[in-house]
Amino acid sequence: MSPATTNHYWTLIHTERARLLTMLDTLTTEQWHSPTLCDSWTVEHVTAHLTAAARTGTWTWMRSIVAARFNTDRHNARRLTPYLGPTPHDTLEAYRASLSATIAPTKDYAAWLGEVIVHGQDMARCLDISLTPDTEAVREVAQFYIRKDFAVNSHTLAKGLSFQATDTTFASGEGPTIHGPLLDIVMTLAGRPVPPGVLDGDGIAILNERVSLGQNP
Repeated sequence: MSPATTNHYWTLIHTERARLLTMLDTLTTEQWHSPTLCDSWTVEHVTAHLTAAARTGTWTWMRSIVAARFNTDRHNARRLTPYLGPTPHDTLEAYRASLSATIAPTKDYAAWLGEVIVHGQDMARCLDISLTPDTEAVREVAQFYIRKDFAVNSHTLAKGLSFQATDTTFASGEGPTIHGPLLDIVMTLAGRPVPPGVLDGDGIAILNERVSLGQNP
């Protein structure tokens, strides 16, 4: 990856962090304690997780995942704890201070961009708040998710299927087709639920089965 491409990824990441901050700045105390699409995590937990992601370098990440015996839930819980403040305001300020950080555990920059976009939706959709990321950023994440399993088994879910966005220029893969808004394609590949009927096509039953069963093709 060339330095210019790396710099561009960081520009996209910083832009999406700032976009999310705009939403977080408006939240009430009650909303900070609201559930999200991340199992037992509240909005405050997800925010602290994103701060941890922005502050964790390679060696810290490796030591943590090894100490957690490669249990990602334990690893993630341990990493977010230092950034979970005594109040939501403190948690928010820690996130604000991380906006321009250029630290990542690996060079899979599209994956870290995906962290911001997907977790932003994890919060926004449960809060019934519209949060619309940049289309180019979503496209980069979609391409990465279809190509590679990383934090989520997205490539496993996408294997042998074709994806076509209905709201922007995007097509990838071969096989039975799934079509719909690109952000919803990304959320599904991240293992998140989307409302029935948002995605369609002759491959949707296959994709839904894989998501629900965690089944490898």
